[in-house]
Amino acid sequence: MSRTPKTGADRKGADRGIILGLRQNLAQFMLLVAINALVGGTLGQERTVLPLLANEVFHLDRYTGALTFILAFGLAKAGTNYFAGTLSDRYGRKPVLIAGWLIAIPVPLLLIVGPSWGWIVAANVILGISQGLTWSTTVVMKMDLVGPKQRGLAMGFNESAGYLGVAATALATGYIAAEYGLRPGPFLLGAAFIALGLGLSVLFVRETRHHAKVEAANHVSVHAHAGSLSDRQVFTLTSFRDKSLSSISQAGMVNNLNDGLAWGLFPILFAAAGLSIERIGILAAVYPAVWGAGQLITGGLSDRIGRKWLIVGGMLVQAVALGMVAAGNSFGIWLAAAMLLGAGTAMVYPTLLAAISDVAHPEWRARSVGAYRLWRDGGFAVGALLSGLLADAFGIPTAVAAVAALTAASGLVVAVRMRGDDHP
Repeated sequence: MSRTPKTGADRKGADRGIILGLRQNLAQFMLLVAINALVGGTLGQERTVLPLLANEVFHLDRYTGALTFILAFGLAKAGTNYFAGTLSDRYGRKPVLIAGWLIAIPVPLLLIVGPSWGWIVAANVILGISQGLTWSTTVVMKMDLVGPKQRGLAMGFNESAGYLGVAATALATGYIAAEYGLRPGPFLLGAAFIALGLGLSVLFVRETRHHAKVEAANHVSVHAHAGSLSDRQVFTLTSFRDKSLSSISQAGMVNNLNDGLAWGLFPILFAAAGLSIERIGILAAVYPAVWGAGQLITGGLSDRIGRKWLIVGGMLVQAVALGMVAAGNSFGIWLAAAMLLGAGTAMVYPTLLAAISDVAHPEWRARSVGAYRLWRDGGFAVGALLSGLLADAFGIPTAVAAVAALTAASGLVVAVRMRGDDHP
């Protein structure tokens, strides 16, 4: 029986026992899914409690001041995202993941004992750095493992786990805060997540950088630039020069701009309307819960029907949901809006990551993902600043309406500028 000769890359991969694919790497893949749920939970400890802490404990009377924690988080996470890709290419994925967990260790303590708002802001700088390293690395590692055919599905699982972790923790901390107070109870949950995430990463996670090298040896790029590029070239290509990559980057930034708005101002809006902490916790949890669960569907769906129009549709759905929040005045309307906002974000979030990976060559994919995530999570900072200024000047509903219009415009940019489906 004749056999097809193996290429050099095939032999190299076989020698190392490296095979790409979700089924072939299922154990490591699911471990990374669980770890990213813990990464999300570490972020979720703040979603319900911190805006209320700013208002009720530190008595910050201006929205711009109260949102400084999101500004600090967004800037720190955005910058770290960019360097996470470069560091994981240079030193490997696992060391970067472990470093991210180690950096997170002091965060719960600072949130618990912080005597002034400056301590809370400092905790969020540290949390942003940690999230940039841990979340970015789990994204890249899953891309490494599954190869090109199931990227959307992989990103759906990754982001679903992360945001279900956010949602579950937001809900749990709402109930803990209602029963035991805003501090320290909710943040002890975050401390437990950090300890567990660090232990799993050290003991059980395996390096995946060699998977990317095997893929690169057999990769046929949809982009004109293949092979090695400098860090500056990758950043410029992702941010400005390539129509698909740049339109994806701006959509990611606007998506997280409206998420920063939801994180920082929605609990204050709901509290001002007389909702209890338990109901605020439900609303804070429903949005990321629908977002997280929906990605289990939308990630794989983008592999089958394409990325572009799922992104466009998702941005427009988000805009409608934000308009409902701006116009609403009751728990029922806001609950429906939160579910719709989660659905729209689920359409967009894993699809954007998969689309970046479609275009970028495996040799510089981690850096391109890092550049995209810099812009995307920079949206937290832009959202905190923009929505805070608008809310101080015109009130929260006007700020939400303005961000709704911006989100719709971002979807139209993708419709006009992004190329047709680049997915394999």
